[in-house]
Amino acid sequence: MEGVRAVLRSCVARVGGLTAIVVLLLCAVLTLITHATSRKKKACPPVKEGMVEICESLDWAPARRRVFAAFQSFRTTFPHTLFHENNPRVKTKEMYQINTRGVELFTKSWFPETDPAKAIVCLCHGYGDTITFYLDGFARKLATAQYVVLGMDYEGFGLSSGLHGYIHNFDTIVDDVIEHYSTVTEQPELMGLPRFLFGQSMGGAVALKVLLKQQNAWNGAILVAPMCKIADDMYPPWLLVQILKVLVPMFPTWKLVPNRDVAGYGFRDIKKRKQTAYNVIGYGDRPRLKTALELLRATDDIEANLHRVSLPLLILHGAADRITDPSVSKALYQLASSSEKNLHLYEDAWHCILEGESDEIIHKVLGDIIVWLDSHCDTQVCNK
Repeated sequence: MEGVRAVLRSCVARVGGLTAIVVLLLCAVLTLITHATSRKKKACPPVKEGMVEICESLDWAPARRRVFAAFQSFRTTFPHTLFHENNPRVKTKEMYQINTRGVELFTKSWFPETDPAKAIVCLCHGYGDTITFYLDGFARKLATAQYVVLGMDYEGFGLSSGLHGYIHNFDTIVDDVIEHYSTVTEQPELMGLPRFLFGQSMGGAVALKVLLKQQNAWNGAILVAPMCKIADDMYPPWLLVQILKVLVPMFPTWKLVPNRDVAGYGFRDIKKRKQTAYNVIGYGDRPRLKTALELLRATDDIEANLHRVSLPLLILHGAADRITDPSVSKALYQLASSSEKNLHLYEDAWHCILEGESDEIIHKVLGDIIVWLDSHCDTQVCNK
């Protein structure tokens, strides 16, 4: 128990007054829980796909890759509209690449096989997501419409290395995205094509921070339910933020932050909501403490700099979204200094407008994206 007492003393030393009392109580509960459960092996519920049954922790990339491989054949016949009527001639390329930080990242590219490419779309996936599931279907739709699509899983997500769902530094993710897409788009066959960023939910925050760092490198951005600020009535109380800051240095990877179930709150279509279980390497646990703090800091920074966003923007959001408030997209639309910006709000739609709505709405969103891209790519290329 000496370790428990040391943690408690550390909690008290960091803050004072009423905050210290609250933190002290929280630390006591957390450390006692840890002490009581440290000898128990955590069980994970099995996931079944035909005759395949998988039950192992997905904390690290080797396990995620084994699970992904077991579901490889199922994904090609997944009963979702994103995977229907895709051009079978779309070419794909998958690679594991070690970046300049020494981190092994999973990357994928989708190419139209015969038609000339109109432009490049670079994907920034959402929190807990991966480019290997729904975004794979979305990328194929864009490739069928003559767009080269590039994607990567962030460190700690999908098939990339790192602790599952752990963000040590949000700006590191942003820098990894910049490094990868800058390198790939400089390939001779892609040189000269217009470049667009696509960011969904947390990926919208990643895309916006990329734009703020290198606005001259992009021709515009598509943001779906972007996490670019926290609505005033949803911002955590000051005391809770201070407690989080105290706990993070001691328990950065602990999964203690309450969150809303993405499937339950994000997918309005009940059948599609049930299908989310097959996104087997998506991160669905509670956010880790450090991750939650980094997301909070990222949104604060983005909110303070929304006026600096000057590139063409297409913002799409479900009007009934309960995960990222539609008011944040309205704020982005109002504050961005872009001379050309468009905001589409979809009545009654929830958070996952590309995955969890009726087929009709999903195709409406897809159509709006492709029409916008077509109007912003090079005219001569588009008319070929």
